[in-house]
Amino acid sequence: METMDRAALVAVWSEVFQSPVPKGMSQNFLRRFLAFEVQARQMGGLPKHVLVRLNARSGEAKRKATTPGLKPGGRLLREWNGVTHVVDVTEEGFAWNGKTWRSLSVIAREITGAHWSGPRFFGLTGKSRT
Repeated sequence: METMDRAALVAVWSEVFQSPVPKGMSQNFLRRFLAFEVQARQMGGLPKHVLVRLNARSGEAKRKATTPGLKPGGRLLREWNGVTHVVDVTEEGFAWNGKTWRSLSVIAREITGAHWSGPRFFGLTGKSRT
């Protein structure tokens, strides 16, 4: 996968996800995302200790994420200045960088150092929404 050009990566994406590549995804990010997904599928998914912890927390009463259309278990990915940021949607809010945050906008501000609409920064609004 390391030496594949964009066309080859798009073909692998279509085979793995049965859908077109999201618009605006860089070749580098596409390669990383595919490598993670292929490895996770080959290795049987998340490690058992992670699943146990997730299942233990699923029974607790938690605050729901407030951003419309996002459900716990979802994952947001954003590449910013060459760094890929992964935000997991949880019952409590949003997990990023080892902490739980109540708002995507706060996370976007932490990443960029500027005021952003969190949903807009992560492509959940406007023309980029699918």
